[in-house]
Amino acid sequence: MGNLASRVLVVVLLAPPVLAAMYVGGWLLVLLALVAAALGLDEFYRMTRTHRPIVIAGQAGAAVIVIGAHWGGLPWALWPLPLLLFFTFLLAAMVSMRESATVSVAVTALGVVWVGLGVASLVMLRDVPEIGGDLLFAVVLGTWASDIFAYFGGRAFGRHRLAPAISPKKTVEGFVIGLVCGSLTVWWVLYDKVDRLDAAIIGVAVAFAAPWGDLFESFVKRDLGVKDSGTLLGGHGGVLDRIDALLFAAPAALVALDITGRI
Repeated sequence: MGNLASRVLVVVLLAPPVLAAMYVGGWLLVLLALVAAALGLDEFYRMTRTHRPIVIAGQAGAAVIVIGAHWGGLPWALWPLPLLLFFTFLLAAMVSMRESATVSVAVTALGVVWVGLGVASLVMLRDVPEIGGDLLFAVVLGTWASDIFAYFGGRAFGRHRLAPAISPKKTVEGFVIGLVCGSLTVWWVLYDKVDRLDAAIIGVAVAFAAPWGDLFESFVKRDLGVKDSGTLLGGHGGVLDRIDALLFAAPAALVALDITGRI
């Protein structure tokens, strides 16, 4: 199967259940979030296996964070973090390692904070009273718009490299075009749901954070010497390759909501 055909097939198969979970919300979205977090963490821990992450601690910590985010919001999503460190420390101390135990604990915790809290942020967005569904769709659409317009804008007008050592194809011009178009997309979804200035603030936060989420994953992969986080999604790469921008955009949207007094 060709790369394009593989990409199309993945979209056709995954789009309906993902959109349904976003629309329904609740525990259906939590289930999808748990699957995404588990698969994303599995890819990250496979990439970092030479550093000996404590996989069971990381997977358990991320699952508790996602469930806690739905049950009790941000406080319940954060309290598992010190427990994660304690549990990871105990397991690392019990196992003889050739690699540094400190590195093992750090890699384990990085995966949980990056993937676990990022996915949990999407759940928390959906759980915002009255406007949760619109918020989640706005963040997802704004992230996609930022990525798409940055790509085509960079190809058409790009002259200055944004981060040549990490992702040589990304340009400052593409970043600016993506920022404008992503912000406008979020604003367009939310302008009649919240105050228009608030919609603009949320839009800028999402569109600014999204490309840095993509760059962060590229930085991690380049540092670890891998091209894609996985092969589960065929031509799309791994799960992390598809959600990397959202893992930064969703927390940024929550910060913007807090700034505007919406949560």
